[in-house]
Amino acid sequence: QVRLVESGGGLVQAGGSLRLSCAASERTFDSYAMGWFRQAPGKEREFVAAISWDGVDTNYADSVKGRFAISRVSGESTMSLQLSNLKPEDTAVYLCAASAMTGTAQTSRAWYGYWGQGTQVSVSS
Repeated sequence: QVRLVESGGGLVQAGGSLRLSCAASERTFDSYAMGWFRQAPGKEREFVAAISWDGVDTNYADSVKGRFAISRVSGESTMSLQLSNLKPEDTAVYLCAASAMTGTAQTSRAWYGYWGQGTQVSVSS
């Protein structure tokens, strides 16, 4: 079973940057679509960004377009999310997800059957 582990979270000031990484435990990850979601206290888990199995296609939530960048290298079992120009409203636990059902960059959490434990991102004003 695919296991996902996130890293790279932390505390930054507004306007700062962070880079999150997600490492998969198996090479089967290479054919899966991948995504990032986030969940703030008392709020629903929401879509952030997704990337196709080959890294060609991406999707972003409107709230992060132009500030976040998702990437992966074909053949490597890691995925990254570069967070720039961070805002206090970006504060949340960020979770990595993988989909065995599709290789395309899906935005709905219903597509994703594998989840990491999450990494905390906190942005101070």
